[in-house]
Amino acid sequence: MARAASSLVRPVRAPAGASAVLQELRAFEWNGRPTAREVTSVGLARRPIVVETLVNEFWTSKQRAASSLHEVSYRACFKPQLPRFFIDRFTKTGDVVYDPFMGRGTTVIEAALAGRIPAGCDINPLSTVLAEPRLAPPTVEEVVARLDSLNLSLAVSYPKDLEVFYHPETLREICALREYLLAREQRGWLDGVDRWIRMVAVNRLTGHSPGFFSVYTLPPNQATTIDAQVKINASREQVPPRRDVRALIVAKTRSLLSDCDSTARSTLLRSTQRAKLITGPARSTPQLKSGSVSLVVTSPPFLDVVNYAADNWLRAWFCGIEISETPMSVYKKLPTWQAAMTEVFRELARVLRPGGHVAFEVGEVRNGKIKLEEAVLPCGVEAGLKPLLVVINSQQFTKTANCWGVKNNTKGTNTNRIVVFRK
Repeated sequence: MARAASSLVRPVRAPAGASAVLQELRAFEWNGRPTAREVTSVGLARRPIVVETLVNEFWTSKQRAASSLHEVSYRACFKPQLPRFFIDRFTKTGDVVYDPFMGRGTTVIEAALAGRIPAGCDINPLSTVLAEPRLAPPTVEEVVARLDSLNLSLAVSYPKDLEVFYHPETLREICALREYLLAREQRGWLDGVDRWIRMVAVNRLTGHSPGFFSVYTLPPNQATTIDAQVKINASREQVPPRRDVRALIVAKTRSLLSDCDSTARSTLLRSTQRAKLITGPARSTPQLKSGSVSLVVTSPPFLDVVNYAADNWLRAWFCGIEISETPMSVYKKLPTWQAAMTEVFRELARVLRPGGHVAFEVGEVRNGKIKLEEAVLPCGVEAGLKPLLVVINSQQFTKTANCWGVKNNTKGTNTNRIVVFRK
């Protein structure tokens, strides 16, 4: 557990070259609030692990303080300020920054914007759908021209049960767009503009405002079931309103590209020429050369906290992905989770260059009864990595779970807890 540092328990010695970062973080203040210094201790029979732990609000809680390109919803994603914090401190321009649990692509997008070479991996094929188009975004004019060229009035397939989410005319447009994109993909004709339109459409499928294709439902990172939506509609006495699919895609495109000026585009172009996005398990990435990565910033699945397949069933349908056949693991027991993470760490140790770092973000789960930073330390050590420190970012922020009455610092994950290792 984390506790106040004392003369009785000393943190492990920081590896050479890391002292400047440690000194900076120890002296860090947020609005006059000094950094608290504690230790995280894990009692192992062979070799106890004791690591310096620093607690503060190390990055802003403002949701929109980063590039507009990040404004894509995905369950359990972290804010862009988290990877940027470590990218700025542990890498330089041209270094490879890798995320083995890529999710919506926060780390890879932020790495590219910072002039680093992005690399990412995720077993969920939706991850590449979300991340790839934002590494090479088209212009608004290109998106408008492509949408204007499409006939969205006719669709061969029409799943009527989805009318619980959509007005019939809206659903017809969604189905027509889906069929166009799937046909282009099957023929190998899907280009950057198509991929962008698909990414935006995926993120407009369901939500709780007029900016989405659907009637009021759960937040956009969680698609509820058809039966549950029937109940929502009945309790709210609502029927799906007519939405203009083209107009909403263009509006979201303008929002996503609002910060994407010529400088950002130039940086992205240089950074992404060598980008590598992988669909597959994080424990085996032969596509990445040994010793090629300078920094890993990632956040793995937290035990059985999130069911990514259930949350993304509607997005997967739109993209023609059989999400039920994707081998996404849900870990119910901590030892099973640790064994899986140890496998991942062994692969990270392979791809990291000597002196490279891993920033592994975890959280407190089961209402704080399990602190995963304590569980993950032995995983990295077993893989041969040196524990450097634990960074706990503690702040007030708006939780998506507010819609269920869950407030900050009560249930759910309330802090970013990052275990930093060095090779």
